[in-house]
Amino acid sequence: MLESYIGLGSNLAQPVEQINQAINELAGLSHCRLQVASSLYVSRPMGPQDQDDFVNAVVQLSTALSAHDLLDQLQNLEKRHHRVRERHWGPRTLDLDILLYGDQIIQDERLCVPHTEMAKRSFVLYPLYEIAPELTIPGMGKLKELKENMDGGDLKKLDSNEYRAQQS
Repeated sequence: MLESYIGLGSNLAQPVEQINQAINELAGLSHCRLQVASSLYVSRPMGPQDQDDFVNAVVQLSTALSAHDLLDQLQNLEKRHHRVRERHWGPRTLDLDILLYGDQIIQDERLCVPHTEMAKRSFVLYPLYEIAPELTIPGMGKLKELKENMDGGDLKKLDSNEYRAQQS
C-alpha cells in the first residue's frame, strides 16, 4: 500500500455535504483505505470571482491502485457527483486532485504529481499540514516551510457547528 493525498473542493449543490459524502465514498474505494481527513476549510475561488466560495479538505489514502487507476476512480467519483467542466477554474460540485502519490514524481498527459500548483494554494497546504505536518513534498520541500511562507488569511476553518449550519 502506498500513501497518497487527495485534495477535495466543492462550491455547488451544498458543498459541505458534497465534501463529506465524497470523503465517505473515498473510504469505500476498492484497494484503498482512508487514513485521515482534514477539517473543512472555506476559500475564495481561484480564477473567476463570479462564483461562490469553495469548501476544501485533504485526505490521506493508503492505496494499492496505480496512480492512473486512482485517477480513474477519482474521476468516476466526480462524475457520480455530476461534475461538469464548463470553464477553467469554474464552479463545480466536486473536484478531486491527487496531490501526492507516495514520493513519486509523475508528469504525463493525464497526471502531474505532486500537483503542480499545490505550493501556491493555502486551501491545499493548510489542510494537508493539519493531517501530515512532517511531509516533504518531492521537488518542493518541507510542507512546514511551504505553509510558513503561505498567507492563509483568505482561509477559514469550519467548526462542527458551521458544518451543521451549512447543511441547513
